[in-house]
Amino acid sequence: MTKVRFNYLLLVLFLFQLNSCKHTEGKKYDVNAPDYWDNAELVWNDEFEGDRLSTQNWRFETGQNGWGNNELQNYVADENVKVSNGTLKIIAKKTGNGREIGDYTSTRLKSTEEFTYGRMEIRAKLPDYKGKGLWPAIWMLGNDIGTKGWPQCGEIDIMEYVSYRPNTVYSTIHSTANNHVDGTEASSGPIELETAEEEFHSYGLLWSAEYVKFYLDDIDNIKYTFERPEDFNQDNWPFSKPFYFLLNLAVGGNWGGQQGVDDVAFPAVMEVDFVRVYQVK
Repeated sequence: MTKVRFNYLLLVLFLFQLNSCKHTEGKKYDVNAPDYWDNAELVWNDEFEGDRLSTQNWRFETGQNGWGNNELQNYVADENVKVSNGTLKIIAKKTGNGREIGDYTSTRLKSTEEFTYGRMEIRAKLPDYKGKGLWPAIWMLGNDIGTKGWPQCGEIDIMEYVSYRPNTVYSTIHSTANNHVDGTEASSGPIELETAEEEFHSYGLLWSAEYVKFYLDDIDNIKYTFERPEDFNQDNWPFSKPFYFLLNLAVGGNWGGQQGVDDVAFPAVMEVDFVRVYQVK
């Protein structure tokens, strides 16, 4: 084969590959297609192996200020977290006389990574005490909360639970147009889950440019859907930007403490088996 012919074949092969790349790079999936999430790939996870919390994945948010919800705990680092036997334990403890701000300690974790859209799944077991005063949550906040504040930043509550309503979980979104302060939050309402306190369950989120869907245990078991409004804007759809995860176990507060706090509940533990994020490339 002559050198000229060989170079010509290389050029043809290069142009063919370039044309193929142009077609594949422009491929778009229909987020409403039944098989859309089948194309999602694991992009980030924490399986909580070993015996210590990954500081590459999580950082502590600390403080004793009620956190805007009149909560009673002081969020601290290290001493209220344990990683063992493949799970993360977030532990709330009674350290004072009780029923006042600062009489309890707990932990609030914030993920170091942020995500825009994806399938988020967290497998967790809630505290086994069925009584008054505990308020565990698995949720997400918009990364511009520092500049825009809440609720403008947006909030996605993948799972919330209050212990005076056992066997029941909730999924909710908050925005300027929909938030609990105004009584306009968009929520699943109570979701019955008889073994929430005794067994691990998978709490899932399907988040795209057109909807936020919450599922329980199975991706096809959708419990609540919030669709992007037709006339959407920052006030009613602040969900087209990066969000980060939060894992915490609060004590008391506007919702968790509506019926008071039972001090026999402590120490209380929320266990997390894994946090996984899948995205469609």
